[in-house]
Amino acid sequence: MRTCPDAELFLLYPKKVVAIVLPPMVLAVDEEEDAPKVLNRWVRGVLVMIAVGLSAIFAIALWLNPYDEEGNPRRMETHRQMGLPPCTFYALTGLPCPSCGMTTSFALLMHGDPVNSLRANAVGTLLALFCLALIPWAVASVALNRPVFVRSLERALTVVVMVLLGLMMLRWVIVLGLSWYFGKSFGP
Repeated sequence: MRTCPDAELFLLYPKKVVAIVLPPMVLAVDEEEDAPKVLNRWVRGVLVMIAVGLSAIFAIALWLNPYDEEGNPRRMETHRQMGLPPCTFYALTGLPCPSCGMTTSFALLMHGDPVNSLRANAVGTLLALFCLALIPWAVASVALNRPVFVRSLERALTVVVMVLLGLMMLRWVIVLGLSWYFGKSFGP
């Protein structure tokens, strides 16, 4: 076995080679790049669990009441109806966290109020719309035994996560900037 002279500096076990490798997410039908890909059984199972889990999340969002006693839409703290504690970040700092308002945003969107859903948390509205589209996509991919409209599940997942995190952080910077500029908190 040939090794790089500096390889021992980077290995936890210099005399042993240790690797954890997951099975591939898709199996190629043949060696051609344009050949259709077939999903592994475990990927199909995960896609079914994602579709069921997202359906449950939207059922909970529909069950929640995103309006206060006067009928005005909430901006945050709808999650408190599920018995969850207040936002720890807000309690400690007096400023909203990057995900403040997401539950309210989902609930408002499920109650047919997209404008107030965007006001509660625009990134939450985009995430909810993406997740709503993800349910039929997952079901179709399982039914067809191949990823629909996607060449690489790994690349698509990476792009979605990076875009979501980037948008959440951008929104958070804007909310914090507005809080600082106007001298008041835009929290709960």
